[in-house]
Amino acid sequence: MTTLILIPGLAGNETMWRAQVEALAPWRPRITDVHTRADTIPAMAELLLHETEGPLVLCGASMGGMVAMEAARQAPQRVEGLALLGTDARPDSPQMTALREAAIVLFAQGRVREVIEPNVAMAFHPDHAPALAQDYLDFVLAAGGEQLVRQNRAVIARPDARAHLPQVRCPVLVMCGEADLLTPPECSREIASLLPQARLVMVPRCGHMLTMEKPDIVNETLSHWLGHLPGA
Repeated sequence: MTTLILIPGLAGNETMWRAQVEALAPWRPRITDVHTRADTIPAMAELLLHETEGPLVLCGASMGGMVAMEAARQAPQRVEGLALLGTDARPDSPQMTALREAAIVLFAQGRVREVIEPNVAMAFHPDHAPALAQDYLDFVLAAGGEQLVRQNRAVIARPDARAHLPQVRCPVLVMCGEADLLTPPECSREIASLLPQARLVMVPRCGHMLTMEKPDIVNETLSHWLGHLPGA
């Protein structure tokens, strides 16, 4: 039987997926935490594949999408569908790497709130930040400095997924908020352009945190896509 795995983003947890778990109940989704137990994107993907037998449908948000793409590279015969939400196939730019490295220094000193709190609003469309920013801040702070250091280093060192995406043969859903500042729409358009079988969905008045900001659209889109996968 095919297993649907939901993969959180950097410092994320089940809070990111709380609106999807019930909506996707017919597919009995599992939320993985491999991003908290491995130090690189390839190692996270390898652990995910090791812990769940049989065919998989992987739904990853942000860094979770990077893990999903890597799992499809490692085990293309097992991945029957990919849903990639607000993610990026490219390596970090030198400028982004420099920003992450500066943040890592502060995370290692335990100064997580100092880095995250002033930047929370960047994760959301202005319509949604007032209602959702505290939930986001709570789960990032709960992850703690050590996880933030490890996961940011994993993202910095991630492989360039664009090299293998053209070989992906399973159905792919690509979603992005039109106002995403962290993984801008051109990142999702690039992913979709490398996958002729991909469906690209741009979500209006939405930032980076698709699953929290626009749960109804995400749930309806995912449910429709899952329902049309071969063998669903």
